[in-house]
Amino acid sequence: MAARASRRCSTPASHDVPGRAARKETPLSAQPTFFERFLLPGLTFKAVVIGGGYATGRELAEFFLPSGPLGGLYGMLLAMLIWSAVCAAAFALARQLQAYDYRTLLKAVLGPGWLLFEFLYLLFLVLILAVVSAAAGEIVAALSDAPPLAGTLLLIVAIAAVTSFGNQGVEKTFRFTSSFLYLVYGLFLVLAIVNFGGGVADSLAGAAVSSDWIVAGTTYASYNVVAAVAVLPFVRHMTSRRDAIVAGVLAGPLAMAPAIIFFLSMAAFHPEIAGVTLPSDFLLARMGLPWFHLLFQIMILCALLETGVGVVNALNERIEVAVRARGRDGFPFSGRLLVAAILLLGSAFAAVRFGLVALIAEGYGAFGYIMLAVFVLPLMTVGLWRLARTPG
Repeated sequence: MAARASRRCSTPASHDVPGRAARKETPLSAQPTFFERFLLPGLTFKAVVIGGGYATGRELAEFFLPSGPLGGLYGMLLAMLIWSAVCAAAFALARQLQAYDYRTLLKAVLGPGWLLFEFLYLLFLVLILAVVSAAAGEIVAALSDAPPLAGTLLLIVAIAAVTSFGNQGVEKTFRFTSSFLYLVYGLFLVLAIVNFGGGVADSLAGAAVSSDWIVAGTTYASYNVVAAVAVLPFVRHMTSRRDAIVAGVLAGPLAMAPAIIFFLSMAAFHPEIAGVTLPSDFLLARMGLPWFHLLFQIMILCALLETGVGVVNALNERIEVAVRARGRDGFPFSGRLLVAAILLLGSAFAAVRFGLVALIAEGYGAFGYIMLAVFVLPLMTVGLWRLARTPG
């Protein structure tokens, strides 16, 4: 059986939550650490959000550059606030209900409508994996003479390997990749200021602001905030409602900080950079530092791995709950590997067929409005109502 995190949080048993009776709870083996309670949720959320479009800059160019450098920055800050609010609500409710998978949480919020969410979520999951697969192919092709398919297959193997080991394997991966990611983005910020900081200041100073940033920020936040369901397996580390709310509030800045750094650098080359497939490659080429170019591309591959691991692990946890509900011991290693392989190969086909730019431009925007209707609004109404009815 795949390894599972053994820590569980004790919460009142009086709530009738779908799927709870089938779950075998185990006591906390040790006091959860500060990292597990407050930082791991935000890093997991960031891992799914960063994806192929955010890490390469393509997604940021698509959603925020049309509003101009300053308007785009406003839109990103709005999205960050929405992320924090929704994550805080989702984590607090999940902890209250011991809902460590999205099926259990959405049954409590949507009732029979959870089936619609699951159908849409699976479609969105394939879209996310297609985007990260396409991005991996583009990056490996840019770094070598290999065809894009080679990078796509490399990422597929890595995601399948990590997710096969369950929550513990995912948590260890996120500890390493997140540290590496923030380190590289910090270095990127320093080099960007040195190389084209003046252009950033001029672009922001002369930028007009339109109301488009409100729509852009809300849409971007809505389709990305569904990444909160990938965090649910780690809500078990939280010991109180306060933990859940603090972790949720931190999730927004942890996820958006690298994007803001990258967007400000892109602003120096607005509007030229708006139509570039890989804005990251565009900026790195202008820094003229081959060693950092390579380091940043490796970091993006790690970010793509994070995203794929996060969404596939969320699906595996949902399947495990269903398996346990049928009286079985859990979801085995072989089953996790098979699910990952099927999902990733199907997504890879979509990546090769449509390409990175088309997937982001035509797929993500539509899902923003869909997830606002079937996830964000129900959670922030019915979910908060359920949360308010019970003590923390």
